[in-house]
Amino acid sequence: MALSCIWLMFFFSLFGHGVLELIEAFHHVYLNVHQTAQYSTSGNQPYRTSYHFQPPNNWMNDPNGPMLRLGIYHLFYQYNPKAAVWGSNLIWGHSTSTDLVNWTPHDPAIYPSQQSDINGCWSGSATILPGGHPVILYTGIDPENRQVQNLAAPKNFSDPFLREWVKFKHNPLLTPNSKNKINATYFRDPSTAWLGSDGNWRVIIGSQKKERGLAILFKSNDFVHWEEAEKPLYSANKDTGMWECPDFYPVLFKSPLGIDTSSNGPDVRYVLKVSFFRTPHDYYMIGTYNPDKDIFIPDNGPFKDSSLRYDYGKFYASKTFFDDKYPLHRRILWGWVNESSSAIDDIKKGWSGVQAIPRSIWLDKSGKQLLQWPIKEIETLRGTQIELPYQVLSGGSVLEVSGLTAAQADVVISFEISDFIKAEVLDSSWTNPQVICSRKDAIVKGGLGPFGLLVLASEGLQEYTAVFYRIFKGHNKYVVLMCSDQSRSSLNQDNDKTTYGAFVDVDPVQEKLSLRSLIDHSIVESFGAEGKACITARVYPTLAINDAEAHLYVFNNGTENIGITRLSAWSMKKAQIN
Repeated sequence: MALSCIWLMFFFSLFGHGVLELIEAFHHVYLNVHQTAQYSTSGNQPYRTSYHFQPPNNWMNDPNGPMLRLGIYHLFYQYNPKAAVWGSNLIWGHSTSTDLVNWTPHDPAIYPSQQSDINGCWSGSATILPGGHPVILYTGIDPENRQVQNLAAPKNFSDPFLREWVKFKHNPLLTPNSKNKINATYFRDPSTAWLGSDGNWRVIIGSQKKERGLAILFKSNDFVHWEEAEKPLYSANKDTGMWECPDFYPVLFKSPLGIDTSSNGPDVRYVLKVSFFRTPHDYYMIGTYNPDKDIFIPDNGPFKDSSLRYDYGKFYASKTFFDDKYPLHRRILWGWVNESSSAIDDIKKGWSGVQAIPRSIWLDKSGKQLLQWPIKEIETLRGTQIELPYQVLSGGSVLEVSGLTAAQADVVISFEISDFIKAEVLDSSWTNPQVICSRKDAIVKGGLGPFGLLVLASEGLQEYTAVFYRIFKGHNKYVVLMCSDQSRSSLNQDNDKTTYGAFVDVDPVQEKLSLRSLIDHSIVESFGAEGKACITARVYPTLAINDAEAHLYVFNNGTENIGITRLSAWSMKKAQIN
């Protein structure tokens, strides 16, 4: 009998039929709550996005279980059906797409219906079993408020939209107890599982022990009975706090193609990503995986404050999946972007949280970091295009880019520098890029910079978000700093207007400095040096709030001239989302 048939028969036997009636009863209860407890999002909504994923209303956080099956993309997400603020009794929202741009909503996929998740269905991941059968491992909150791990599968594997899910009748699969000594408050977010050459599945779950984060490894030969490995896949060597939403996946060396999560071989490196609950930021390391010892060995030592990040702005609880749709074969990254507005304002507008534009992610040719770029499909929304010819932007000048919808745009610009004499010397104590960007924001004149974009700007520049570069003279090289300055983004002082920054590994003498910003009403996603550094910001202007009142400028507040070698900007059309 084919292996896929064996798996299918096995899962039907596990999930049973009696539990379906119970789940369907809870489904009707939660659907009624979902339909009646919504806040109104009609009327004036200047901050609602037009091409970023978000539900019609209420609270959304972590992306869960993204996958491709039968040509259809699935995105599940943490959702509070009752309010526009976080609540522990979360459910799994569910939408599908054929292009990762336009999304169709479905009924909630997973919601409290068993003792093992009666107080909330928290984050988890999807794994495709042999035969193309998807299953979900997720964290449930039980009656004692313990974090336990549960299993769910589609009710009908032949449904391409996977609209109904049933739970394993013997959930939970994993429970903290006195024997395993796992802290019941710090045991959540199972990863996508990978299959080893020994035929055993492996999965990691985030935890902490004595304030040190760890990715606990479990093994199973049937995806139901799991045993903890002797050692974690990896653990912190200092007090990092809880590691949430761990993600572990292979990347090809010197190739942008993605590969299946269970792949291994001589040209394969591995990425371990964890979400630091304390910060909150997503950090990652590149290294090797020893399948015999089941340990991850990072190239550059343990996690630290200066470790690599996917995004140096607002971007958390991220999750990747392998997209094997021919001829793409790519790994795609999702990430939650929370609000910077107050909870009171979130309640007024009736919603909170968006997902970043899905990004293709691959290993840079240096092998030292990952590169990220918005999926190609987002370019189908490009409308009216504006092109500016090569020109020199003199020190202290501002140039408006007109003729497009500046509140809903895609902007690509490249700069070149011909004279580096006036580059400021980088103080050896300036090691934190965010601090440098905060102290040397867009209005602080320098030699080479700040130069870049003023987005979501009002006509008189009372409001704007500045995304820019500065170039410093370091030890035997020039150092490029990328900043996203939100300090003047809004006249509303109740918003979090933190400035973000990142060092960019690029040689400005040999290479042009490129910058791409996706602007969508209250979110600005910026990609520096072809995806070597990414910064996402949430902003809420009071003046530059629509296409008529929002403006886009290129600026140079340094003393030296900067060349603009390319500027292409597009108005973006509205996607059909939920």
